[in-house]
Amino acid sequence: MDNEETILALAALAQPTRLDAFQLLVKHEPDGLPQGELADMLGVPQNTLSSHLNILTRAGLVRSERRSRSVIYRADLARLRDVTVYLVKDCCGGRPELCEPLIEDLKAPCCPPQRSSKGKKAHV
Repeated sequence: MDNEETILALAALAQPTRLDAFQLLVKHEPDGLPQGELADMLGVPQNTLSSHLNILTRAGLVRSERRSRSVIYRADLARLRDVTVYLVKDCCGGRPELCEPLIEDLKAPCCPPQRSSKGKKAHV
């Protein structure tokens, strides 16, 4: 990762529809989503979404795969990791205690167990 690649990725995410699309694709890993379904979920025309997905693809954040007559889009989690690591690498100028809260937040489970209305863990 370098400055140019990081700027390209951040610029791609710096637009509401693209950020929403990327977040939906992250939520649907590892299966991904067909373009039409993603467009419906976002409430945007497919041709508009296609332009946004092209920008995310050029930034390396999204990959596509043809399956029969559908094109399935997936978030590239390795690229997301690379961008995140690049942003926080040496973030604290040799003072790791400054970065500890951020590191702890990143280590927290991304999908905590859901709780039922009675306060017990729900089985999913």
